[in-house]
Amino acid sequence: MRPRLSTTFIFVFGALGGLLFGFDTGIISGASPLIEANFKLGIAETGFITSSVLIGSSVGALGVGPLADRYGRRKLLILAAVLFLLGSSLSMVAVGFGSMIVARIILGLAVGSASALTPAYLAELAPADRRGSLGTMFQLMITLGILLAYVSNLGFLGHNLLGVRDWRWMLGSALIPAAALLIGGLLLPESPRYLVERGQVDAARQVLTYLRQQSDVDPNAELADIQEIAHQPRGGIKMLFTIARPAVVAAIGIMLLQQLVGINSVIYFLPQVFIKGFGFAENSAIWISVGIGVVNFLVTILAYGVMDKFNRKTLLDFGSIVMAGSLGVLAVLNFTLSIHQTAIPTMILIAVYIFGFAISWGPIAWVMIGEIFPLSVRGIGSSIGSAANWIGNFIVSQFFLVLLSAFHNNVGGPFAIFAVFAVLSLVFVHYLVPETRGKSLEQIEMDLRHEA
Repeated sequence: MRPRLSTTFIFVFGALGGLLFGFDTGIISGASPLIEANFKLGIAETGFITSSVLIGSSVGALGVGPLADRYGRRKLLILAAVLFLLGSSLSMVAVGFGSMIVARIILGLAVGSASALTPAYLAELAPADRRGSLGTMFQLMITLGILLAYVSNLGFLGHNLLGVRDWRWMLGSALIPAAALLIGGLLLPESPRYLVERGQVDAARQVLTYLRQQSDVDPNAELADIQEIAHQPRGGIKMLFTIARPAVVAAIGIMLLQQLVGINSVIYFLPQVFIKGFGFAENSAIWISVGIGVVNFLVTILAYGVMDKFNRKTLLDFGSIVMAGSLGVLAVLNFTLSIHQTAIPTMILIAVYIFGFAISWGPIAWVMIGEIFPLSVRGIGSSIGSAANWIGNFIVSQFFLVLLSAFHNNVGGPFAIFAVFAVLSLVFVHYLVPETRGKSLEQIEMDLRHEA
């Protein structure tokens, strides 16, 4: 344990994987039109540059789990930072379509790894009564990363500094958060639960004692609970399909639905929605994206404050109702009124939708995949949940513009479909998602074992 580190430093830097996740999501939205013009690419090639990161992300998310269970969360976070530095450097100096795709896939490996590792790492460090809010820091970092990326895009746009094209500076700016994650990873402690799994009980006690110095939690009692779970029968991968099967179903469903309610259609394509659907100028459409990014970030800060005051399922239900309502009204307006009448209401309703998502499904999905799996399969379980998220992301990003075109650029069409998924999410939460607020990770695991 490194005694000079504050617990705030540990949790903030532990969540930096989310910043990289968000930064990469936001930065390509501004850089891709410039790359398309510079490399003289077709629409399909430009689309693949955007979505190729999802290939690496799915592989990274699935592959990192077993490695994290074997080698520890901290070492793999360091590896993710190194991959992000490599991918960002290669994308900055790419000379054509092929080299850009290679760089984006490497970036995907980094982002996918971080998205699977970070929720489990934060859950294992946090005390039970603050696990929701501290786990929400991952989503807060995602939204901050998106916002910073938008700012970077606006700052570098049209400025070919030192003779280097503006889009190269945009992509290269990702080196800064990647370097921060690497430095943080080198300083952060290993998860105490992983240390117990490896028989390093004294090291685990040292970490827990330090982390709980400002809380009422008795680190020795918590350590005893962790040891009791560590001594339970281990099932390896088999456990995923027996004791942990309800957790697997919940994780896959939560993470797929988090994407199928349409969030990344807004993050990736909002400028095109207002350009194609309402005839806005490009500059105005980009500023709308920045405004939505600010709303997303500020509401996630609010979520951080309320996460441990309400049950997880209550917040998920609230978010689903707000999203379904705002998207449903948006769809009806766009099918019944002219585009001149619906432009401003659409903007407001998208902001309401973002509020519903950011207060609930945005942070809680990541919190829950870090806490619902048994200790011995937590790494691979989080990987499965994260991979489901990337698959949902791919579906939305690949088919949104197709749907928009199918409805003759009427945004009511695709948003009506997202409203249906928001309604379905209510049913899923009611029947298949467990309540985890206020329970220790060990209590959650024992509940699973008793129900098996």
